[in-house]
Amino acid sequence: MSAVRTIPGLSAIAEAYDAFLVDQFGVLRDGRGPYPGAAETLVRLKHAGKRIIILSNSGKRSAENDRRLAALGFEPGSWDWFLTSGEVAWQLLRREQATAAGGMRKCLLISRDGDLSPLKGLDLVRTESGEAADIVLLAGSEGDVHSLGYYEDLLRPAARRGIPCLCTNPDKVMLTRTGHAFGAGRLAELYESLGGKVRWIGKPFPDIYDFALDFLGRPDPARVFAIGDSVEHDIAGAASAGLGSALVATGILEQQSEEERRRLFAAHGASPDFILPRFLW
Repeated sequence: MSAVRTIPGLSAIAEAYDAFLVDQFGVLRDGRGPYPGAAETLVRLKHAGKRIIILSNSGKRSAENDRRLAALGFEPGSWDWFLTSGEVAWQLLRREQATAAGGMRKCLLISRDGDLSPLKGLDLVRTESGEAADIVLLAGSEGDVHSLGYYEDLLRPAARRGIPCLCTNPDKVMLTRTGHAFGAGRLAELYESLGGKVRWIGKPFPDIYDFALDFLGRPDPARVFAIGDSVEHDIAGAASAGLGSALVATGILEQQSEEERRRLFAAHGASPDFILPRFLW
């Protein structure tokens, strides 16, 4: 940890980078709303001439997240693209259906707040039965509502039948209005423990970074900077893609000590270039 420099704000390093990949939950907002100063910082970063992608392990598609962030008070146009793991998965599934034969498949969709956007425009129809499913899509978790046992009962029949599963939100912990709860990534781990196979989409896995860098025109990765609150997802993912990174001291690690963070760096084989107390200019 002593080798990682703490900076007070992004203005200290902004000139060294052309593009920024900014996590949503834990950086811009928590389960209750925006962090103080986050919206203004995003505007200042954009006014500094930087390209900005909000890079989120959200199972919801990009457009829905755009609308939600604007409704929370963030200025539309202060980011270039809101890229979610849900959007990446939808695009990949659309490509696959274009080359595959067959009719509608039954999808056991697990999402949050009744979100059906992951299925719109695809050859997938929702089922609530693991016994009937042809595919499982883990787009979200309601771990603040349902127990892990509830999800185990739901997923076990599909896992035992060897039904393929896509996890479009690899976060194992999420921030809610009432605190931390298990995320869709924890459900994917559960599915694997039940004998099923999971395709992971989102940070720290390559697909989402490929989409982001393609959108940016394939710049020098050394000129792209990622900001997040998760060592496992944001920092490790940035390191694998060859990007610089900063870990914010908000979000899921807010209560962690420096020693606990140091152990996380060792466990995931990745350290940030900088520590940010919070997302400020």
